[in-house]
Amino acid sequence: MGEVRAISDSEYESSVNDSEWVLVDFWAPWCGPCKAIAPVLEQVASEREILVAKVDTDSNPANAGKLGVRGIPALFLYHNGKVVSKQSGAMPKPALLSWIDQHMTADDF
Repeated sequence: MGEVRAISDSEYESSVNDSEWVLVDFWAPWCGPCKAIAPVLEQVASEREILVAKVDTDSNPANAGKLGVRGIPALFLYHNGKVVSKQSGAMPKPALLSWIDQHMTADDF
């Protein structure tokens, strides 16, 4: 299925463009909700054909700034290199899967 990968600002463009579906998680080590959603994102990656790209905003702030991220966790869903949806804040696994599945067709997983 999918995978979870930590990416830097310099890897951002290639990461969102090299996979059909990418879920970018903007997070920080000090963020409680970010820590809470991390295991859920691991599960999502194991259940869907999706790259979960984790961007630590403390050490890689450029793309978060470009995209106007104001709060974390901030999730950006990409399809073929284009943002199709974004969500702010932690959510339970059923809500996260529902949000993702609204954009992916049954043929994608």
